[in-house]
Amino acid sequence: MTDLEAFQKETRGWLDANCPKEMRDGAGGEENICWGGRNWKFKSEAQKTWLERMAAKGWTVPAWPKEYGGGGLSKDEVKILKDEMRKMKMRSPLESFGIWMLGPALLKYGTHEQKATFLPPIARGEIRWCQGYSEPNAGSDLASLQTKCEDKGDHWLINGQKIWTSYADESDWIFALVRTDPKAAKHDGISFILIDMTSKGVSTKPIRLISGKSPFCETFFDDVHVPKEHGPGVNAVVGTINRGWDVAKYLLTHEREMIGAGGGGLMGGRGIGEMAAQQIGLDDKGRLADPMLRAKVAQAEIDGWAFLLTMERLKDEAKAGQGMGAKSSMLKYYGTEFNKRRYELFMDASGSEALEWEGERTEDGKLAKGWLRTKANSIEGGTSEVQLNIISKRILELPDA
Repeated sequence: MTDLEAFQKETRGWLDANCPKEMRDGAGGEENICWGGRNWKFKSEAQKTWLERMAAKGWTVPAWPKEYGGGGLSKDEVKILKDEMRKMKMRSPLESFGIWMLGPALLKYGTHEQKATFLPPIARGEIRWCQGYSEPNAGSDLASLQTKCEDKGDHWLINGQKIWTSYADESDWIFALVRTDPKAAKHDGISFILIDMTSKGVSTKPIRLISGKSPFCETFFDDVHVPKEHGPGVNAVVGTINRGWDVAKYLLTHEREMIGAGGGGLMGGRGIGEMAAQQIGLDDKGRLADPMLRAKVAQAEIDGWAFLLTMERLKDEAKAGQGMGAKSSMLKYYGTEFNKRRYELFMDASGSEALEWEGERTEDGKLAKGWLRTKANSIEGGTSEVQLNIISKRILELPDA
């Protein structure tokens, strides 16, 4: 038995012994996610137990170093862990912008003190982060941001506004881009700073979308005092002052990878065929009775697997030292378009039920509202047009128009 085979056997046994049965239904959706944080209320005792056990094992962030709350696993071991969880239909114990975005940025640019202070609580689900990037006049052109950050000796003074701040009203801390040198060139003079959302002068206002609800908020900073240090040697600024754009670009690759990954979440057609079978029935050969829809579902299944395999290949290349860079834009663009197409198929397969907006049968129009929500995928994390520009310039090396 090889080392990986032994790890797989051990992992399967540990998961089977420690994952509560309630967490083995493969359920997804916002209502089943555990976000963690100071004010998080667990949906069940099973959800709480599952998080505590996985966090103690370091498997909420299996690839992170053990000294920072992770599992210290190799990329092959992480794949095995995820595969075993998928086979047993286990829910994710914890989802977090701290895991997806801030964590990787701190691991690359943070000091030991910053990592030791912030990473373990993220891994344990004790702190929930949001992202302060976009502003009303700085979306796709993010480097035009104007949130002002002034050096006041022992603290920073911040004034400005962020927009489309996901879950800002439920988050404990925010990692934000601020302008520390207004006289510098556009991409310079920007710093990456960590702010406690309970600080005086920080306020949020939810933004309601076409779906009737939204995770997005406006976030306001009115004379917010941020200490230079959040503890002995724990700087509030990550990386070098006025060089926050370097951190921002690196973090964006992880955000775009994360958004893209959401597009392949249901393995293309998996689940769509079952829904369609309930609505339109099967033919005498046990296939979907609608041949056109059957072909679309099959194509989605193939595309979903191809996308997931591409993601795995690019991740392997990144971990081998080749980096992700502009390739994250490919994942973000394709994942976005694939997710929109997937929801179109869900709508097609659901028949008239897909049009319902209220009612217990459709969980108050859950599918229709989810379909509308996918339209925002083309904007968040960088618009599809921006991603195509990046792909054309930095991957295909095409000349400017």
